[in-house]
Amino acid sequence: MTLAEAQARVDGWISRFEEGYWPPLAILARLIEEVGELAREVNHRFGAKPKRDDEDPRELELEIADVLFVLLCLANERGIDLDAAFERVMAKYEERDAGRWTPRKPNA
Repeated sequence: MTLAEAQARVDGWISRFEEGYWPPLAILARLIEEVGELAREVNHRFGAKPKRDDEDPRELELEIADVLFVLLCLANERGIDLDAAFERVMAKYEERDAGRWTPRKPNA
């Protein structure tokens, strides 16, 4: 699935409801909430804070997907083409950081 396809799928779902997209600041608040849930799960799995016995297990991939869903909502609400934006940001990283780290040696 391309980002454009993901954006269209989210838009199709959101368009089913009269309320439509939330305003950008409300979407941002939701994004921060979802990132917090992702951070909590990563901390439980890989950090120094294990879950309590009474806490439900969460799936890391679903927490990441929740963040992606909200980002897609924000892009859609603002009319942003994420495929084009992602191409631009990758070009930026590929140029700016090309010599920043040690390249892997090809396998012999």
